[in-house]
Amino acid sequence: MSDLENPSRADDILLKAELAAKTPITASSLDADVIVIGAGPAGLMAAETAARHGARVIVFDRMASPARKFLLAGRGGLNLTHSENLDRFLQRYGEGHDAIARIVRSFTPEHMVAWAHGLGQPTFVGSSGRIFPKAMKASPLLRAWLQRLTELGVVLKLRHTWVGLTDQSMPLIRGPDGGTCEQRCGAVILALGGASWPKLGSDGSWVAPLSTTGFDVAALQPSNCGVTIAWSDLFATKFAGRPLKRIALRVGRETARGEAMITARGLEGGAVYALSRPIRKALSETGEALLTIDLKPDMVAADVAARIRTTRGRRSLSNHLRKVLALDPQAIGLLHEMPFPQGEPELDTVAIADRIKAMPLKISGLAGLDRAISTAGGVTLAQLTPGLMATHRPGVFVVGEMLDWDAPTGGYLLQACFATGVVAGTSAAEWVAANIVGVDGTTRGGPTTIAAQSGW
Repeated sequence: MSDLENPSRADDILLKAELAAKTPITASSLDADVIVIGAGPAGLMAAETAARHGARVIVFDRMASPARKFLLAGRGGLNLTHSENLDRFLQRYGEGHDAIARIVRSFTPEHMVAWAHGLGQPTFVGSSGRIFPKAMKASPLLRAWLQRLTELGVVLKLRHTWVGLTDQSMPLIRGPDGGTCEQRCGAVILALGGASWPKLGSDGSWVAPLSTTGFDVAALQPSNCGVTIAWSDLFATKFAGRPLKRIALRVGRETARGEAMITARGLEGGAVYALSRPIRKALSETGEALLTIDLKPDMVAADVAARIRTTRGRRSLSNHLRKVLALDPQAIGLLHEMPFPQGEPELDTVAIADRIKAMPLKISGLAGLDRAISTAGGVTLAQLTPGLMATHRPGVFVVGEMLDWDAPTGGYLLQACFATGVVAGTSAAEWVAANIVGVDGTTRGGPTTIAAQSGW
């Protein structure tokens, strides 16, 4: 039983919090100027930024090691950001996300590259425009980053779990021994992540305690995830694990090109992830989404039909399509999987060409949060200041995937997480400087700016 579940201990903790609320907050009474909850990319960047502004920072994380999801993301190559034009880059966050665009303008992809270089991790631009560290993996960058944080005086406390906020907005932390205590600070930055890949630490368990303190939290949903499609047993058994290469996908008016992987229950992969937003919207409105696949996006339907009409000889239709259109067996299998609306199509080259160019598939759902790359939903931005502080909870800041925003893979997710950490870290340090009373009875001074930071 935790201290908060024990009635006598809970009363004691809350009584201490009530007495503390009647006492002016002074620098000498604080455990830290800024406390960060969560040691993922957004939280660590918030900690670094606040420390650069002179704040004493402690980072708490419930896991045994920091940045576990960040390390997993880097196994196949750590995609830090993207090299495309900034205006085009910002469009990736979708309509109605001007706040996220503004935040990313405060810490742009150029800043990200400079930051990585400052850690001794040079970067390069891949053929797709994505930016990676030359070491590719996340671990060398993370080691250098943690060393920098140590040099800045940031204290990292692992196996410490956030359980809520007091009435005075101080974080309650449960330690490795099971005991819970209030941590006194000038500002707290919540960086608890979304709910994807919960085994790595971000499980969404913060939603309930945060909602009880007046925060508006949009329902957490999987994003950048696979979709479920009712394949036949034969198709699923034969083709699960096979890729559909060089295809184009469409949902409504939105399109994406790339690859998709066939799974036993549907499809996943970069091209599918890029359409998470319209797929999720269609599912919420009608219960299903129509996904259209173009198996030959670089050819018009008339050219596809012309190739199909070439002499077939004794070849089966499948072998003929493989030879004249270079279709993989899984693509041909997909044609057989989805029946034509009118009878046997073998002699109707136009119908076959049309199907190759626009294969309709019904999506019945999304893969679960446990397999999603990221999370949509979270703390709504309308209740936060431009510095990401809660308007109803002064001194409490929210960053990263806890916020209600969404983006495709390709460097856009990490970029926004880092940028929110920079903005909140700066704002938290400014808040402490302006509001915490020093030993001489005065505050530390007025606000600084993000541009005042060194190293980027």
